Amino acid sequence: MKQRSRLGDSAVGIVMFFVLWQLFAWVINRPILPSPGEVLPIFFRLMPGELGLHTLASAARVLAAITLAAATAAPAGLALGQMKRLDRIFAPLIAIVYPIPKIVLLPVIYVLMGITNFSKIFLIAIILFFQILVVVRDEAAQLRPELILSVRSLGAGRKALFRYVYIPASLPATLTALRVTTGTAIAVLFIAEQSLTRYGLGYYIVVETYQVLRYREMYAGILAMSLLGLILYAGLDWLERRTNPHLHLEGR
Repeated sequence: MKQRSRLGDSAVGIVMFFVLWQLFAWVINRPILPSPGEVLPIFFRLMPGELGLHTLASAARVLAAITLAAATAAPAGLALGQMKRLDRIFAPLIAIVYPIPKIVLLPVIYVLMGITNFSKIFLIAIILFFQILVVVRDEAAQLRPELILSVRSLGAGRKALFRYVYIPASLPATLTALRVTTGTAIAVLFIAEQSLTRYGLGYYIVVETYQVLRYREMYAGILAMSLLGLILYAGLDWLERRTNPHLHLEGR
């Protein structure tokens, strides 16, 4: 029933979005804001071809950034959460770096790494890295010592602790951090893809459509990027619920 309610809410939200879009299109009544009826046919026509290639390029960059960030930040967060002395050493640095908008590092990354596909992935990964690091660190710090001791008393070694204690403790926190930062990651991707690249939704929206006044195609690209963000968010939310059974009971 709760799953049906969530699906119903999503359907209502989609309908409201397109109704508001149509109303704004009627009010503005200019080519700069075409109606959904003009954009959706173009979206479905271009998605199997040109627009689909740009979407796949953007999706590949985001997924690579998520993998890189999770693979590095989760172990680091676990180490900081369980090693108080290590956390005291790095906590001041994290407190300074964490609030800085990482998008300002874009020119620095381009200078050091060049304007490459990996530099774009690296920028997104940095943003996700600190979000995951802080959340996992705080979650790991709350692990009760007696829980770890009880597992060790059963003869568990480091591998068993990692498998049965640390991974179950860090995975939900990692997914929560990724879900929360999905919108930010997509926004940074949009900015990064505008520079010296031939594939990606940021390039398609700004260079191939906006700059040449192809407004209907531009909104089709915006729909594709929005859909990418929604799919990532929904996928992470589903994984989070699978790893956090109590969320079903809470009805979040």
